[in-house]
Amino acid sequence: MITNFLKISFSIVLLATMTTSQAQQYMTKQQFIHQAFAPLEEGVRPKMKTLWLDDEVQEKITEILDHSYPKLRLRYWQHSDQSVWFLDEIGKEKPISFGVSVKGQQISAIRVLEFRESRGDEIHMQAFTEQFEQIKLTEDNELDRHIDGITGATMSVSAMKKIARVALMLNEIVQ
Repeated sequence: MITNFLKISFSIVLLATMTTSQAQQYMTKQQFIHQAFAPLEEGVRPKMKTLWLDDEVQEKITEILDHSYPKLRLRYWQHSDQSVWFLDEIGKEKPISFGVSVKGQQISAIRVLEFRESRGDEIHMQAFTEQFEQIKLTEDNELDRHIDGITGATMSVSAMKKIARVALMLNEIVQ
């Protein structure tokens, strides 16, 4: 009787583990903001602002993502010619949360803040994210350099590339 109970309990725990995937949090928004604006003088803080996603902005986002963005507004942080954006994009099935810092119309940092997919989390590694540093948008809203992919993480890589393009485009709007 106890053996059957243990087998059933183990099966339930195993099934629950397999069906619920925990999000992997690599960094909080506050940590990213602090890191992105680290060279600021003591007491100087970036300002939190709001960009309303009107029809024109949604149209530009849709061109990049191939779908509309499910929010009416975005909060972003800005100081001088630098802005920080927090954006989500679906990898294969679940959203991936990104932090993107844009300075002087080019990416100064991009990080995976939270990863919810079952595979493809290699995109959070520094060796991969460094490819995005100093990257800009071309006139047709494409990245101006090639980004090497990661085997087994194609959809996650694609999501990050799209988010980089969106952040650069949004930065152009607010500058």
